[in-house]
Amino acid sequence: MVMIVLAPSLQSFHPAEAIRSSHTHIDGYIRLPGGHIPGTVTYRSSFRRASTFRNAAGCQTRKGSVDVCDPSLVHVAITLDFEYLRGSIAAVHSILQHSSCPESIFFHFLVSDTGLKTLVGSTFPQLKFKVYYFEPEIVRKLISTSVRQALEQPLNYARNYLADILEPCVRRVIYLDSDLVVVDDISKLWSTSLGEKTIGAPEYCHANFTKYFTTGFWSNRKYSSIFSERKPCYFNTGVMVIDLVKWRQFGYTKRIERWMEIQKSDRIYELGSLPPFLLVFAGHVAPIDHGWNQHGLGGDNVKGSCRDLHPGPVSLLHWSGSGKPWLRLDSKRPCPLDALWAPYDLYGQSM
Repeated sequence: MVMIVLAPSLQSFHPAEAIRSSHTHIDGYIRLPGGHIPGTVTYRSSFRRASTFRNAAGCQTRKGSVDVCDPSLVHVAITLDFEYLRGSIAAVHSILQHSSCPESIFFHFLVSDTGLKTLVGSTFPQLKFKVYYFEPEIVRKLISTSVRQALEQPLNYARNYLADILEPCVRRVIYLDSDLVVVDDISKLWSTSLGEKTIGAPEYCHANFTKYFTTGFWSNRKYSSIFSERKPCYFNTGVMVIDLVKWRQFGYTKRIERWMEIQKSDRIYELGSLPPFLLVFAGHVAPIDHGWNQHGLGGDNVKGSCRDLHPGPVSLLHWSGSGKPWLRLDSKRPCPLDALWAPYDLYGQSM
């Protein structure tokens, strides 16, 4: 039996929104100038250096530099930007902490500012990673307005281009959002069998699938017939295992872009980057245990109210929705489950 105890008092930190690109490395911290709000104390933002995580007995021993094409590596892709940086760092920290073979994980960071590379390397000195610049203009003209402005950021769509961005030798990748923590060994997710499918994700077939598209979409037979020979279920794109070989073979990036083009002219959905994935993949997803995406902890896309865990095991906690744990902790109005995110937070403050 696993018992989770929620602490009654939570340590809070200065908001991560103040972070900007210039940085220095001092006393085991990555320090960045903080913003100043009139009438408040000026703080200096900092990320603590993470502990060193080593492989357990039985893991493959690696010495010297690592080749990204090494077939024994576990590949994880995460986006990095200033708004969600604190969440991304916590996600990486959680993965390393719970992995039996942390030195066998290779991280692929998709960024819109290459200055973040130094910050990652200093926070995780032993981390195996590569930074990839994602050009916002690649997708900007395809993005439509959404129910929440954060969903309109170009970097949210970088996952659509993983097969083009990562090295051709990378045959499989786990894609993770920046607002989650992993509390299980990531190798279990990595070893998921996809069968003949291109992607794997926890599916939620009880959800009302029709609400993810407009009435105009469902009334247009040309569009809605895309699901006529499928049994589509909702899945959250924040946790996916992707077969990049099949993705490249069948040209799924172009298929997603085509639906985004249709959206620009016909407005067939209201959310951001999720609906095009549903249009292309729903009904063709390899199911993964729901414990690998205990999503919705950030509430809805408007109020961000507190949520409970779904019944069942927990391998990954996901604050999808508008409420983010670091912001709620900073505001001293946390939800109970935000206490489960806090131990992985490497963000600190100094006067």
